[in-house]
Amino acid sequence: MSSSLLILQVRKQAKVGGRCARYEFLHFLFYHKLKIIVMKFFIDTANLDEIKEANDLGILDGVTTNPSLMAKDGVTGTDAILKRYVDICNIVDGDVSAEVIATDFAGIVKEGENLATLHKNIVVKVPMIKDGVKALKYFSDQGIRTNCTLVFSAGQAILAAKAGATYVSPFMGRIDDISWDGTDLIDQMVEIYANYGFETEILAASIRSPLHIVKCAEIGADVVTTPLKSIMALLNHPLTDVGLEKFLADYKKGNS
Repeated sequence: MSSSLLILQVRKQAKVGGRCARYEFLHFLFYHKLKIIVMKFFIDTANLDEIKEANDLGILDGVTTNPSLMAKDGVTGTDAILKRYVDICNIVDGDVSAEVIATDFAGIVKEGENLATLHKNIVVKVPMIKDGVKALKYFSDQGIRTNCTLVFSAGQAILAAKAGATYVSPFMGRIDDISWDGTDLIDQMVEIYANYGFETEILAASIRSPLHIVKCAEIGADVVTTPLKSIMALLNHPLTDVGLEKFLADYKKGNS
């Protein structure tokens, strides 16, 4: 059972019967040992030190990157970029999205096939354009996994899923930037995908804050990809700091 379908069914149970019905439904799932998928954490960077830090935390499931992030980390030139993808794959035991530069069908296919040979963890990142959708279908038929990027509408998300994309990346933060609510799009995608049993995973991108991560978890995104600082910010709460300080002070008093 996909996570999006599970989320939708739990919601429907909650609407009809309230909290008790929701708990009963979840108990049924556990009783029958049905697999519940936990939201995955990807880090959005090309920086190896950041990837290692997130991986050492024990919660990292994958990596996304793009030409802008490569350039930001000083990685330029085809050979250097391809090497960086391999270096990332050697750190993380999970999917690593590698983006094509071409915007025509033949070019996307050529680049994507080359990227897919680099490592078994590579997922080919394809833009949401006409030739990109055609390439998604081609890659799907060839068994090459894909991440459809630059998605800003439910219609685009439907096309990506119909074409067989492994992941689809709605840009939550960029939607917020134009005074819309990015969570509304993800919520809409969760319901649409569940309605028709699409296996495409919703990979919430352009995450700007820890609150974005929590909101994505609430509405049922399969994956979030985020800068390291947003992941680390989830650790922070003033009452945690106050409580730890008190515990340590009390221990010192009793053991000095």
